[in-house]
Amino acid sequence: MAEFLLYGDIDRLPADPRIIEHIRRQNANKFEWYDDVNLICFDWLDITDVSRATEKITICQRKSQVYYICETPELLARLKEYAGQPSRPDKELFRFFTSLLHRDIDAMEDMEERVTDMEDVLLGDNRTDYTVGIIALRKELLRLKRYYEGLSQVFDGILENENGFIAEEDIRFFKLLDQRVDRLLAHIVNLRDYITQVREAYQAQIDIEQNRLMKVFTVVTAIFLPLTLIAGWYGMNLQMPEFGWPYGYVFVIALCALVVGGMIFFFKRKKWF
Repeated sequence: MAEFLLYGDIDRLPADPRIIEHIRRQNANKFEWYDDVNLICFDWLDITDVSRATEKITICQRKSQVYYICETPELLARLKEYAGQPSRPDKELFRFFTSLLHRDIDAMEDMEERVTDMEDVLLGDNRTDYTVGIIALRKELLRLKRYYEGLSQVFDGILENENGFIAEEDIRFFKLLDQRVDRLLAHIVNLRDYITQVREAYQAQIDIEQNRLMKVFTVVTAIFLPLTLIAGWYGMNLQMPEFGWPYGYVFVIALCALVVGGMIFFFKRKKWF
């Protein structure tokens, strides 16, 4: 049988007052066993909306009863769906975690598609700043990583089965769940590495574009530098021979045009632009 309680109604839990007080204070993801009860505490994360805050869930497993304790009526309704029909407590616990995790692989694939789509967009458009989107994805993946690490700790405790609450023939089912969580955790780690590579590729493309702009500015500066020298030379307050030459003005214009043409030819030959 299963019962569902809010933390505000926890005094209705038929357990030692010290255990009830321990549940109130429990904030970490962990599994604890006693002679007559198993306590499972973890922060539940809605896999369909990773941006939402986590909600604490405590499961109190006795030999003949399982109690699900959470913070909000909305989550309580979802827990009732996950728990399904009443059965033997260890079977019920297995079905609960199976239902809890059954959509996670699909959510991981959707997130991988998001990363892939972002990679295609940002590598084709480096004029838009995608840094905020990349950071948001990395934060989501970090939250998922912590979530599955917490579940992994819980399953490690269940598999130890110190008080024998779980039948030996059913341990293998929880091993399958533990392996599923490990695969999900490995998927998250791979996605974090992937988004890191995407960010590095994006940054490299920005650097390349900046280098191109700097090359253009360098070429323009190099072209105008000799023109500045000529202008400064003929702008000195001195009596130069060319000032009395009828073709002096035309000569300076031709010299400037020749210098610009020569510089452009040189840079084109070197493929600098």
